[in-house]
Amino acid sequence: MATAIEFNNISKQYRLGLVSTRTLNHDIKRWWTVNILRKEDPFLKIGEINDRSTKGESEYVWALRNIDFKVEQGDVVGIIGKNGAGKSTLLKILSKVTGPTTGTIRAKGRIGTLLEVGTGFHQEMTGRENIYLNGAILGMTKAEISSKLDEIIDFSGCERYIDTPVKRYSSGMSVRLGFAVAAFLDPEILVVDEVLAVGDAEFQKKAIGKMQDISSSEGRTVLFVSHNMVSIQQLCHTGILLKNGMIETTGPISDVVNQYLGNIKTVGDLNRQGNGAVKTIHFETSATKVDVGHDLDIDFDIEAFTNVDFLEAEIEIKDSNGQNLANISNTDAGTLIKPMAKGEKRHFHCHIKNINFAPGNYTANIWLGCPYDIYDKLEDCIRFNVIQTNEYILRPIPYYQSYRVILQSDWDF
Repeated sequence: MATAIEFNNISKQYRLGLVSTRTLNHDIKRWWTVNILRKEDPFLKIGEINDRSTKGESEYVWALRNIDFKVEQGDVVGIIGKNGAGKSTLLKILSKVTGPTTGTIRAKGRIGTLLEVGTGFHQEMTGRENIYLNGAILGMTKAEISSKLDEIIDFSGCERYIDTPVKRYSSGMSVRLGFAVAAFLDPEILVVDEVLAVGDAEFQKKAIGKMQDISSSEGRTVLFVSHNMVSIQQLCHTGILLKNGMIETTGPISDVVNQYLGNIKTVGDLNRQGNGAVKTIHFETSATKVDVGHDLDIDFDIEAFTNVDFLEAEIEIKDSNGQNLANISNTDAGTLIKPMAKGEKRHFHCHIKNINFAPGNYTANIWLGCPYDIYDKLEDCIRFNVIQTNEYILRPIPYYQSYRVILQSDWDF
């Protein structure tokens, strides 16, 4: 199979703080060395890795360092890592938004990108005009763009607003139209950053389905960055794990995701939502593999950052497609949580009885909140695998309950 993208010793360095060298003498020396002598920039030779958890001593930081890998044509590659690992920087270099400090990239074919909300759009132009603008940038003729126009508008769901300036679009509408443009204007390489998280659940499902179609049936290459491990595993075949701007591991996506989740030491590394009134500060499970029909224990500690009169705790379990299967809350179990004072900590223990899911991979969120607000929600923080080694027979689930399986649970605080 032909190679679609080849990264050769890609490194990217940024200077923190001021852009210039602070003195006219150094600015002239820098310009002379780089532009006349054609040598490396002398002011880029000192640097540190991009470890955002520590304070560096240098003015320079390596956002990427010595990135070497190849992507085969038609492959779907998931790029994962903590915030600041270098994922978006890598895609920006591939998309020629910025250039590498060292190294080269060879890409075969046109590249369609969706790096952030509204990327590639002129805010004063209408949605229709921006479709033609993006197609022209990709090197397509007007006739080629017109032949795809109806598909793009239909997929985006923005038909009513297609002749309205995009500055009046919501972030969700901008992402819908941006993805449709990137996916339908026939790029050989599709590059998608975390922006799909802005879209609603229906659009995310459509977008992932479209990326699967263009990779499997049309043989195009997809690079996908996301913090949603369910989407990553559902879509991608190969994974790349970045850490501090360097490649930590590559391989089958399931192995890479497992290593990434195994590297997570604190809940601060996870994707979380909420107003922060109460936060989960630690969690653990009794097992990562559960036999069908057996029980599972989940323990987690929480801390209140303001006085809270009402609190509900919930475990949300999802299958490998991201479908919500069960919401297990303390109120369903008939257990109430007492009010919490600022600075107070509590330990929660949830004993889930009789896991009757089909064998496969599952994830769970920890949700803390009240009927009118979310205090804290940790996305996909718990992962477990259901296996079948006994003769347990799965209980049939009525159709009306298929989206929310009822599980019994005991809660202790």
